[in-house]
Amino acid sequence: MTCNAISAQMTTMLRAFGLVVVMALGTSVAQAGCDTQDFEGTPITACAIDPATDDLRLFLYDAEGAPFGSFDALNDALGAEQLQLDIAMNGGMFHTDRAPVGHYVEEGTEVVRVITSEGPGNFGLLPNGVFCLSDGQATITESRTYAADPPTCRFATQSGPMLVIEGALHPKFLADSDSRKVRNGVGVRADGTVVLAISDRAINFHSFARFFRDQMDTPDALFLDGSVSRLYDRGSGRSDFGPRLGPIIGTVSAAD
Repeated sequence: MTCNAISAQMTTMLRAFGLVVVMALGTSVAQAGCDTQDFEGTPITACAIDPATDDLRLFLYDAEGAPFGSFDALNDALGAEQLQLDIAMNGGMFHTDRAPVGHYVEEGTEVVRVITSEGPGNFGLLPNGVFCLSDGQATITESRTYAADPPTCRFATQSGPMLVIEGALHPKFLADSDSRKVRNGVGVRADGTVVLAISDRAINFHSFARFFRDQMDTPDALFLDGSVSRLYDRGSGRSDFGPRLGPIIGTVSAAD
């Protein structure tokens, strides 16, 4: 949960808008695209991205040092560079000033160091992890392992808890938990494909983690948020609205 937590009820109401079923592909997702699929009665939209060919980045501050805060503001800034946002979602937990709660790297510059201590809230529910992008490859690494031997990341964001760790669910998740929220996260498949996913209705951690492991085939997956979860998908015309964001993860391409 972010430090500026928004009620689950409000988030669920916001999520009711713009839900578009793009393709029905069972357990697979088209490359560089999103589709909404059913997982045990819960619709979840998943987007598959190839970091070797798709320009996947993290964004936080504009040229003046202010947080972008929204997909529209980020798109406007990209437009000035003849670029456009294709697929995006909130990319990590943040404080009230929208600064990252955990480790954050943008264009090779570390903004926040790695946090390895246990703490309150979802972020401190160890193990948590770091999503790293470098040289067309993506990894998710448990935070203490990451801190012990830091890789070179062009972009990185730390969040928590880990949803799936080397094929195993987080040990503290309960199948019958009644803590249900609209949640989003990121996973990495064995072949390097990045999967961004957002539940379109409230879901508990155990079910969301199993979606990544069992339906999306990601041996490692990281929770991003459960209070401000939002998705932008230019292909379907979906652009979720709501409170202002901190880090944003997304793909860009040349403007049409």
